[in-house]
Amino acid sequence: MYSQAVRSEVRPVVAEGLLRTSVVRVADVRSPVLEAGPPDTDEAVVFVHGNPGSARDWEALLGPLGGVGRAVALDMPGFGHADKPAAFDYTVTGYARHLGACLEVLGIRHAHLVLHDFGGPWGLAWAAANPDAFATATLINTGILPDYRWHAYARIWRTPLLGELSMAMVTRRGFHFNVQLSNPRRLPEAFVDRMYDDFDWGTRRAVLRLYRAIASPSELGYSQARALRPLRRPALVVWGEREPYVPFWLAERQRDAFPDAQVVMLENSGHFPFADNVPAVTQQVVGFVRQHIGSNR
Repeated sequence: MYSQAVRSEVRPVVAEGLLRTSVVRVADVRSPVLEAGPPDTDEAVVFVHGNPGSARDWEALLGPLGGVGRAVALDMPGFGHADKPAAFDYTVTGYARHLGACLEVLGIRHAHLVLHDFGGPWGLAWAAANPDAFATATLINTGILPDYRWHAYARIWRTPLLGELSMAMVTRRGFHFNVQLSNPRRLPEAFVDRMYDDFDWGTRRAVLRLYRAIASPSELGYSQARALRPLRRPALVVWGEREPYVPFWLAERQRDAFPDAQVVMLENSGHFPFADNVPAVTQQVVGFVRQHIGSNR
């Protein structure tokens, strides 16, 4: 784990249906947390969202995974209801460091990662730096990105002034239209509404800084593959075949980092298969985690 001299705390857990809520504070940055399953065990399934996302992306999966073991999801800085300070290190390294510190505070010593979108680079950076704590990876439309080129929105966000202008023009109606247009199955309106509600100026600023901090996603992908491949960790890759941002051919490339990875392609799913095909994703992830949880002891 990362060793940091930081002030940290966990607020008391509050029950919310089958899920428990709490707040972790690391280096004066608050991250809301959702949990299911047995509390306080040091092995957990750890969900990491991407852009734009939050811990609530995983609500449908947290309950079923809680039946297998401890399951934890948190809002990462700049997203959801986490703090969005200008001084945070909005880089892959900064996010990996924050994730590691949160896991320390939560008492998690063995993590089964479930990653989506930018949660892939963040989580895999943490995994490469903490091999003893890294148990397995479930990659949902994300992972290492060798030979990948930025999608159209990313190129806009990376361009000074143009990126700021594009963010200023985002409206609820436009946000809904673009998200639904790029997804072959309509996502639940409440899911898209929540993403937009969280897409305030703090998040928009975080997105611009994050994308501008990465010179080449391909170089990052090759670097992460070199670090992770020797670990031979079990991995499940779940990919929507009609993904508009991270092409489906990258699903097989995850074997560059995880040679024994199981790859599952979902027809007619897009960038958010955990929202547009909940039963299929739940079945795959629960089955995979059930095979491996406890095996690292």
